[in-house]
Amino acid sequence: MNTSRRQFLQNSTQLAASAGLATLVPDESIASTPSRLFSAADTVSVGLIGCNNMGWSDLSSMLKHPNVRCIALCDVDQNVLNKRASDLAKLPSVQASGQKATLYSDFRKLLENKDIDAVIVGTPDHWHCLPTVYACQAGKDVYVEKPLANSIQECDLMVAAARKYKRVTQVGQWQRSGPHWKNAIDYVRSGKIGTIRTVKTWAYMSYGKTFPVVANEPVPAGVDYAMWLGPAPKRPFNRNRFHGTFRYFWDYAGGLMTDWGAHMVDIGLWGMQVSTPKSVVSVGGRFAFPDQDGETPDTMQVLYDYGNFTLSWDQSIGIGRGPYDRDHGVAFIGNLGTVVIDRGKWEVLPEINGGQYLTPAMPAQYGDGKDLDRHTLNFVECVRSRQTTNCPVEVGRNVAVNAQLGNMAHRLGQKLFWDDAKSAIINDAKANDLVKAHYNSPWQLPTV
Repeated sequence: MNTSRRQFLQNSTQLAASAGLATLVPDESIASTPSRLFSAADTVSVGLIGCNNMGWSDLSSMLKHPNVRCIALCDVDQNVLNKRASDLAKLPSVQASGQKATLYSDFRKLLENKDIDAVIVGTPDHWHCLPTVYACQAGKDVYVEKPLANSIQECDLMVAAARKYKRVTQVGQWQRSGPHWKNAIDYVRSGKIGTIRTVKTWAYMSYGKTFPVVANEPVPAGVDYAMWLGPAPKRPFNRNRFHGTFRYFWDYAGGLMTDWGAHMVDIGLWGMQVSTPKSVVSVGGRFAFPDQDGETPDTMQVLYDYGNFTLSWDQSIGIGRGPYDRDHGVAFIGNLGTVVIDRGKWEVLPEINGGQYLTPAMPAQYGDGKDLDRHTLNFVECVRSRQTTNCPVEVGRNVAVNAQLGNMAHRLGQKLFWDDAKSAIINDAKANDLVKAHYNSPWQLPTV
């Protein structure tokens, strides 16, 4: 149900209690309490929070679908906000409708707009939790970018909020809506490659070779920098920590592990029908470009123990040729063969014994590059039907736990043992401090 701004702001001043999320599977009860009744032809009114880069891509994709309109844009950078307002006005569907979006600099004001049915949260990672929780409290459905949040505690809180307020959620792990990804997963589960002993996931990205340290400088005109920092620690403005490259600093994100890892590790979890590991170990560092700016590793390997198989994550910045000659991907390695998949295609690599394939060969199966559009369509359809999306917050939470644990094992330089029922590292107070969110005053975690 809708809550007033006063109500959810009062909620936001309280510290979070334990979420009690022992089994994180999608909540199928969403259909019982829609905020309003939709028909298939009803217009879904959307507001975008965080208008740069992926937020804009998500909105642009969503507006391709019939009976979807954007009625609100919000960004703390007035320059970005004005540009996106202009871009929005140029879209043919918007020109045909004559609909103008209201502009906001504070997402809390946007959430007071009772005409908004759903919001897209396209902010930096450290700003995923609060807009999502507040939106759930305000009766809005939420499409939120990956990784779900910048800490495990925030992830658990977001799941609790979506469940309590019975909101439809979709996390931007859009491979979950891709046919060629699903076909590969079905093949993996068919038994045709035999017992799977390990799953390899990776991202070798050729960018990031030039990222020199720069001096702090005055805040650019039009930027509400205090709001941009929000719950993150107070720091002078530095352009390397701002648009785009924020992801290489722990205060706001987790580098390639939470960026590409949230996509690729998710496919490994999906294929193997698992959620979180028994233990995690990680090695790596800033090996390739030690004198450049940033804190997250440019090179890292993470090994997850799932009991009857291992899952690995391998990342490199400044190198584009990864395993199986792909810059990103997932490999399911079985006794009879290997299934390898990326955004372009999937294929089977049979094992050979005595000159004979142990599993049938087949031509490579190709994707069509339209998975993001399918993912946003799935969200819009579920807003109308009140059904569970292809990637609700529970799914986003599980891969975020894997990604956060990988980074934590690297930062602490030790093996971590995970208790998912308690959402905690076993017998390790120092590690559990990294599980928690540490918010800069006056921002606090809401109570759900």
